[in-house]
Amino acid sequence: MSKEAAFPGGFLDEAGLNRQHVFDLDSLPAAVLAALDVQAGERQLILIGHGGRRLWERLQANGMAGSDPIDDYSTRTIRQWFARELPDHRFRIPFPGARPIGLQALGALAGWHQPSPLMIGVDAEWGSWYAYRAVVIADTDFAPSPRHVGYSPCATCRPAPCISTCPAHALAGGQFDLAACSHHRLIPDSPCAMGCLARQACPAGSEHRYDDAQIRHSYGRSLAVIRQYYATEPRTPERQ
Repeated sequence: MSKEAAFPGGFLDEAGLNRQHVFDLDSLPAAVLAALDVQAGERQLILIGHGGRRLWERLQANGMAGSDPIDDYSTRTIRQWFARELPDHRFRIPFPGARPIGLQALGALAGWHQPSPLMIGVDAEWGSWYAYRAVVIADTDFAPSPRHVGYSPCATCRPAPCISTCPAHALAGGQFDLAACSHHRLIPDSPCAMGCLARQACPAGSEHRYDDAQIRHSYGRSLAVIRQYYATEPRTPERQ
């Protein structure tokens, strides 16, 4: 493979993993490399994500299998991609996995991640309707991807409907209040339990908004984590 070889992303695009960025490992900051446990012969990191609804559509067509259907589908698709397009190359997939990976740091290096009041990344094209799906370490030798030139649409968004729409007032103080958000999601019949009203009010990339079923799926999983956290957290007087 030469440095001029085009990145063969068509199979991934069709599968809904339609955001890809190639980094040379030796170009990454030490803090990022420390979490990757780089091995002999490995040369590149491929950050793979999705934007919009296609991933969910493909997942539905393939069946919601596994304990984490999106992660399982993403990993399976990447393995199929290597078998089909890059059969002579070694690779591993540290994310999804148990070891923490600085996804937002990688997203910022790729130019995908711009800050937002919601404490999640936002992009001028996709809005907040994108996600990181996999980190692949491989012995490939593609030309590194140019950094995406983006900007935060939040900087000029007025009157900032995400702030005014949030019923928990979690954005009102100028910094996202995770505790306020979490507690509001736990109240009976909370309108935020299975989807973030503030996120859905954001006009950036609204044409790429996830399918309602995908929103319920993702927020159902995060709600389960919140419930587990507060079920095991030592209770303070104000939470008695």
